[in-house]
Amino acid sequence: MDPETAEILDGIGPRLRALRHDRGLTLEALAEETGISVSTLSRVESGVRRPTLDLLIPLARAHRVALDQLVAAPATGDPRVHLRPRSRERGSVLVPLTQYPGRVQVFKQVLAHREPKLVTHAGYEWLYVLAGELRLVLGAREVTLRPGEVAEFDTAEPHWFGPAGAEAVEILHLFGPHGDQAVVREAPERAPAPGAPGSEAGRP
Repeated sequence: MDPETAEILDGIGPRLRALRHDRGLTLEALAEETGISVSTLSRVESGVRRPTLDLLIPLARAHRVALDQLVAAPATGDPRVHLRPRSRERGSVLVPLTQYPGRVQVFKQVLAHREPKLVTHAGYEWLYVLAGELRLVLGAREVTLRPGEVAEFDTAEPHWFGPAGAEAVEILHLFGPHGDQAVVREAPERAPAPGAPGSEAGRP
């Protein structure tokens, strides 16, 4: 085994231990969640046992991280995220900004003109317009969003979004599991009715 590979493998155990501690899990709790024995987990975390793919896959799922986050640590001293754009339809580009399965996923998208086609699926979405105008169709409703405006909706409702005109639109697209909420809204304070205690009309 070459030194570089050995160094990568030696770093997996401490990384797994740190993830478990961050989540406040005991070895027993993690064993119950993954089906891997406590002794095996302990040996992998301590570096006594080399991690194999059949161990890393359930551990990555349990900790809700991408597999490559376990295998290779981010480059130290460089906080930049190295993005890999994915071209989709003609003129449209998708750039994943996060790599954590099971959590809210964030994408930067450039959407070219396309014909509306309503879809439904489990989850919750947030759309933030960076440039251009975004047309959002939710069932029988339709809105146009401009730069700086945000929309959020349950994807179980038939929906579609794309450029409002012929020009492309650039957005941040967040997608999370069903029930996730980006913000917690508080009910707005209602003005007291005329004549009620605390209203201007009710004061002498």
